Amino acid sequence: GEGTWPTMRDTLIKLGISETQFIRECDASFKQGAKFCGWVTGAKNDFYYHPLVLPQGFNQCDLVPHWQQISTEHSFSEAVCFQESICEQGLAPKTIQTPEYAAVANYAYHLDAGKFTKLLTEHCTKKLGVKHIKADVCQVINHDNGYVKSVLTRQAGEITGDLFVDCSGFQSLLLGQHCNIPFTDRSDVLFSDTALAVQVPYETEDTPIASHTISTAQAAGWIWDIGLQHRRGVGYVYSSQHSDENQAMQALKAYVGPQIDTLSVRKIPIQCGHRQKFWHNNVVAVGLAAGFLEPLEASALVLVEMSATMIAQQMPANHDVMPVIANRFNDTFLYRWERIVDFLKLHYLLSQRNDNAFWRDHRDPASIPESLQQLLQLWRYHPPQDHDFTSNNEVFPAASYQYVLYGMGFKSDLSHVHISPKQQQMAQQQFDINRRNIQQVLSRLPQNRDILNKIKEYGFQTL
Repeated sequence: GEGTWPTMRDTLIKLGISETQFIRECDASFKQGAKFCGWVTGAKNDFYYHPLVLPQGFNQCDLVPHWQQISTEHSFSEAVCFQESICEQGLAPKTIQTPEYAAVANYAYHLDAGKFTKLLTEHCTKKLGVKHIKADVCQVINHDNGYVKSVLTRQAGEITGDLFVDCSGFQSLLLGQHCNIPFTDRSDVLFSDTALAVQVPYETEDTPIASHTISTAQAAGWIWDIGLQHRRGVGYVYSSQHSDENQAMQALKAYVGPQIDTLSVRKIPIQCGHRQKFWHNNVVAVGLAAGFLEPLEASALVLVEMSATMIAQQMPANHDVMPVIANRFNDTFLYRWERIVDFLKLHYLLSQRNDNAFWRDHRDPASIPESLQQLLQLWRYHPPQDHDFTSNNEVFPAASYQYVLYGMGFKSDLSHVHISPKQQQMAQQQFDINRRNIQQVLSRLPQNRDILNKIKEYGFQTL
């Protein structure tokens, strides 16, 4: 994947990689959220943002009731958050004087995955004591109790271990093939099963770089547009049940332009779903070996980070406690996968588009998980709140649901909510603070490309 979450900053800090080095070597740029174009009606002016900054005063005051009362000209994200304005102006989330990993506005990255792999390999083998063996697994050998004893490889012989982390991608070589853990198909909820991806060079060296992911709805799916330093990553994610490949290619060509005829387009199959469990005996799957959903909202890499963090923090002391930790890991990540499915589905079922059965089928109640239907029933009468969720470590917080719900035109019936003068005054103060924040950041933040050029030349201040 090319899109990350703000958690990547903490991951890089823990690994001991400088932000300057990361940005220079991975063709990385700043990501401040996602802009969804055409998802509600498909009209030219139809867009909304899911930014990475919480609504102003989110932990003090819920601005949704007040915004619904008074806002006639500002979108929800514009009224409660300064980040939409930053993105619309193509600005970066910090200045060159801001120290490494610090922020004026919360941010993640867009990156070149191949270059990131190279950086991680060199850093971990040279500085963190990781032994990297390039070899093809040809056999898996078990202990008598069913735990994996070793993997037999063609080039490096037998490699033994106490815990095996399966990062073998869609093959799921250990968890899926060897342990026979079934795959849970979620294509009944999320229909996209194919992507056509292409790398598009910039027209000139000073072409502006978008400071956010752009997700543009199409007849049978959506197109991602991710700006790196030297190119854009563009791809059409679509449902083969609602569009054939030729139609999809024509849609991608209409978006990219005639130059696509000179570029290489890759076809990527998407098996939407996840394993029934992720840790079995002494095998735990991370990344694509555990599952994959369509790349909307960039959940793939953050699940890798979350998995690695929990494995590290819960590393079993011995085989006796491994089943306990495995059960906790499985419960935690099954919950997370289910919530991600809910959140992605939310983007589709609120659409008013009727230009293809793809959008109409997404609104079919039979395709909407019961858990999401219950939440929508709640949100008819109150805005999404943290207490609507049962985990204290949600993948997507209540604020994310607010941005998508109200960005797509959802209205909560809050006629029963009494707003006191004090609450009204506090809300007005938060709206005023947000307007001042917008003015301040627009006057001080540089263009996204300008700061990336300075990072390459001068680098950031170190923490």
